[in-house]
Amino acid sequence: MASLESSNSPNSNQSSFTLRPTTTQNNKFLRSTSSKEASFSEFPYTPPRRSSPSVSQSLHASPVSSPLHSLSPRPHSSKQNNNQNHQTTTVGLAVGVAVGDPHAAAYRCISSVLKKDGQILSIAASNGLVYTGSDTNVIRVWRIPEFTECGQLKTRAFMVVALEVSHDRVYAAYGDAKIRVWQRTWDEGLKHVRLATIPRTGNYVRSYISGKDKMMKHMGPITSLAINVSDDILYSASVDKTVKVWRISDLKCIETIQAHPEPINAIIVADDGVLFTASDDATVKVWRRNFCPGDQPHSLTVTLPAKYSPVKALTLTQDGGILYGGCTDGYIHFWLKGWYSGQLQYGGALQGHTHAVMCLASVSNYVISGSADSTSRVWARELDSGQHTCLAVLVGHRGPIRCVTAFVGRFGEESDQDGCTICTGSLDGVVKVWRVTCVGNINRCSTPSGCEYFDL
Repeated sequence: MASLESSNSPNSNQSSFTLRPTTTQNNKFLRSTSSKEASFSEFPYTPPRRSSPSVSQSLHASPVSSPLHSLSPRPHSSKQNNNQNHQTTTVGLAVGVAVGDPHAAAYRCISSVLKKDGQILSIAASNGLVYTGSDTNVIRVWRIPEFTECGQLKTRAFMVVALEVSHDRVYAAYGDAKIRVWQRTWDEGLKHVRLATIPRTGNYVRSYISGKDKMMKHMGPITSLAINVSDDILYSASVDKTVKVWRISDLKCIETIQAHPEPINAIIVADDGVLFTASDDATVKVWRRNFCPGDQPHSLTVTLPAKYSPVKALTLTQDGGILYGGCTDGYIHFWLKGWYSGQLQYGGALQGHTHAVMCLASVSNYVISGSADSTSRVWARELDSGQHTCLAVLVGHRGPIRCVTAFVGRFGEESDQDGCTICTGSLDGVVKVWRVTCVGNINRCSTPSGCEYFDL
């Protein structure tokens, strides 16, 4: 994340997002010319204007198309959908539908919120609440389904670059390379109690003086967080090329993984405890935790190349069978896990975005991608053929989409299985909530593990 690099970052003097041209070549991967990208501030977009400080809703009408992306979808890797057209309303909430395709989906923007927080950098959802972090020192809490603000988490530190919520605990990584922790309670209403700052100042000073662990604190900005619930572990990745392993029970750093030769952009943990790390070195590395005593509790099992393009985002399917990696060349590469061998094999790439893929989220057998081309795409994978189809292109943001989260049903109601709700945060300072539903005939399917997928 180039905009987050501080002066002590190993690569602070180099730019990070290299943008490729908007034209594409069929059946041929487009390589990035560099392993770095340009600063977020270099992306061309016009921030929305507000007519009144008291108005939280975005007052600008959603454009017919993104400033960086044509509304007509481009061909993608698995299926060609050349007959898709989109329409928007003029009341500020985008409504679109792809026609002429049996796998098409309709979408509409049901909420668009603008605050004086600058760029939206992180987002997380849990138990009917959505948390958003930005350039400021405020984490805003939104209640679903009405998507109204119901709380704020404030600190002295600025720039909330990553958010994770687990077991009613909120973990937030800030631009000062530290993590703040809150406990969420429901006694007499929703409350958040500040628990700690990681690393603890006292522990860090004592360890530094004694020489036991001078690398307890990240030497560069944190880029991503991940939680291994079963093993009581919190992972943090940084532009300092390391992954820190924190024990949640006492919030101590128990291991530093020298993971990549370049900055690490994203990490994710599977249900079986396997850790995936994505880096500017154009690889995704797979790590497994060793429970035998030794100096290296985590060991590298395999390195997955991403076609020479820096990997900026990761997501896993619900059953852990498919790993997706979003790259700066606009492709989303994916790897399939063998049901018997457990080994990951390259499955292909999804083509559609014209600029870097900056965030990914998965819900059921659907993947949502956010890009620097100011659009989000909803992808579906057919289990019988393994092909991917772009169901919808969500258009409305006026800047690169930095973070995304999604959940099944209408406004998070799991009983409603006819679609999904998507929240996107952009560098234009706007948070949008989208509702995606199916207008075609997509059969309900199930995984080999018996988990039922929903229809869009």
